Amino acid sequence: MQVDTDRFLADLQRLRRFGEFKTGVHRPTYTPQDMEARHWFVSRLKEEGLEAGIDGIGNIFGRNPKPGPHLLAGSHLESQNEAGWLDGALGCVAALHLARAGLPVDVAVFADEEGHYGGFIGSRSFTGLLEEAEIDRLANRYHGKPLREALREAGLEGRPRFQVEAGRYKGFLEMHIEQGRQLEKRGFGAGVVTGIVAIWQWKITIEGQQNHAGTTTMAERRDAGMTAVRLLAMIDQEFPRHCGERTVWTAGRIELSPGAPSIIPGRAEILFQFRDVDIEVLRRLEEVLRRCIAESNRRERCEAVLEPLALSTPAVSDSAFQDALADAAEALAPGRWQRMPSGAGHDAQYLARVMPAAMLFVPSINGISHHWTEDTKEEDLALGMRVLAEGARRILAG
Repeated sequence: MQVDTDRFLADLQRLRRFGEFKTGVHRPTYTPQDMEARHWFVSRLKEEGLEAGIDGIGNIFGRNPKPGPHLLAGSHLESQNEAGWLDGALGCVAALHLARAGLPVDVAVFADEEGHYGGFIGSRSFTGLLEEAEIDRLANRYHGKPLREALREAGLEGRPRFQVEAGRYKGFLEMHIEQGRQLEKRGFGAGVVTGIVAIWQWKITIEGQQNHAGTTTMAERRDAGMTAVRLLAMIDQEFPRHCGERTVWTAGRIELSPGAPSIIPGRAEILFQFRDVDIEVLRRLEEVLRRCIAESNRRERCEAVLEPLALSTPAVSDSAFQDALADAAEALAPGRWQRMPSGAGHDAQYLARVMPAAMLFVPSINGISHHWTEDTKEEDLALGMRVLAEGARRILAG
């Protein structure tokens, strides 16, 4: 087995040109830039002897004709808006080069991991978790274009959707940038992912009374905005007492209605999420959140209502796959790697539902991701490719 890291880096740089934006890329799902990248990638798979094509949801699948048990590897090609050049693309090119090195690896590129139209619709489609009725309902979260219309414009309408082939695979591998600073801060070159966090997303709606900001006394007010501020402060005070070591929480959107400087907000809407890899921690924090809502409703003049939006399940990496990647990392970068959880969601969490799965991280410079300044040193990219290939070899030999 021989990995050509120079060609691997060259393919990454070539892919970077599709949707180039400053030093990153702007390649939203199903846009011309995204589809150009997909067609180029199919041509590269075919050059390496794989049977490749694009299906009706935008997934790319490259079937390796080599005999014997296979691994599946891949990631996604589209990007967030005006974002980085490695997020997703790294795992796709790495999968291509596993096959190029002579390993029996099929390559999967999943559509819309970034969620322009829906949550992980490519990997959910591939694993049989995406229904036609959901495709009918979905639309772009930025400009509202229906998913069906986007598929038609991209030339994908009417194509069948690829499905995972039962019994073909020993498991799934995905390489990705860390999107954080843990590896960089320690001077490490690789991270073996122990599990992928679940994201529990909530909507908190607070109903008050819209009124004049100058003539309504403070004693008379039912200010939904100030209730929202005090509630979030309470949550931020309580969560550290009950969270795990790597738990994070975010109030990603706060909307006040009507949103005018001289009007007391009559309504507030908060999108709030917390993430952890431990299901017991998630359940504990749900109880804390519900207690905070109840305490707010006891104290305040405005009622808060909690609504769950998405309660996903953590995905634990396969232990044997972890060990194979760890042994490969120790052989190629002794003492310069660590085991670590993933704080972001990835396609691997859906593949883990149907087969053993694991991930390998490489460092992110300054921990930056989802921004056009995202980058990783070439030597770290090359090391990651070698570790992934050696780990895959060990898994296949086991």
